[in-house]
Amino acid sequence: MTDLSLFFVASALLIITPGPDIVYVLTRGIGGGRRAGVVSALGVSAGILVHATAAAMGVAVLLTASSWAFWVLKVGGGLYLLYVAFGLLRSRDLMQVGATRTPAGMRRCLVQGFLSNVLNPKVALFFVAFLPQFVNPASGSHALQILQLGGIFALMGCAFLTALGFFAGEVGVWLNRRAKLEKGIRIGSASVLMLLGIQLMLPEKK
Repeated sequence: MTDLSLFFVASALLIITPGPDIVYVLTRGIGGGRRAGVVSALGVSAGILVHATAAAMGVAVLLTASSWAFWVLKVGGGLYLLYVAFGLLRSRDLMQVGATRTPAGMRRCLVQGFLSNVLNPKVALFFVAFLPQFVNPASGSHALQILQLGGIFALMGCAFLTALGFFAGEVGVWLNRRAKLEKGIRIGSASVLMLLGIQLMLPEKK
C-alpha cells in the first residue's frame, strides 16, 4: 500500500471515530434541523483547515532545521499517536446524543463549530503528529505537502460531517442503539493509530 493510500485509509477511519466533532454536529442537527447540522459541519471543517495551516507552518520549520529535529518530531509524533490509541482502547464512554436540543441560529452553529475545533489543543497536537509522517523529504516543500494533506483530510471530514448533519436525527438514534458498532470503530481506529505510531518510530530504510 502506498503512503497516499495509507493516508486515505487512516484518515477515513479517524474521521468516522466517534468524538466531540461528531457529537456536536449530531446534537445541532437534531435540535436545529438539517440546515443547522450542515452549517455546524462546515464550521468544524473550517477549524480543521486552521490546524492544518498551523501545522504546515510550524512543522515545516522543524523539518528543514536539521535531521535531529526531523527525528525528534517523528519519535514524538509516534509516541503521541500511541497515547491516543491506548486512550481509545481504554475508553468505556458511549457516545450519547440526546433526542432534543434547543435550536440555535445558523451563525452561532457555524462559529461554535469552528471554535470548538480551533480551541481544542488535542486536535492541534494530533495534526502535528499525524500529517508529517506522510511528508516525503525528497518531494519539495514540506509546508506545501502538509497543507495538501491537511486540505484532503478537511475535505473528507467535511463530506462525512455534512452528511451526518443532514441525517442527524436518524443517525443519532441508530448509533445510540448500536454500542457494539461504536466499540468496533474505536478498536479499529486505535489499531490504525498504533500501527502508524510504530511505523513513525522505525528507522527509515536507506
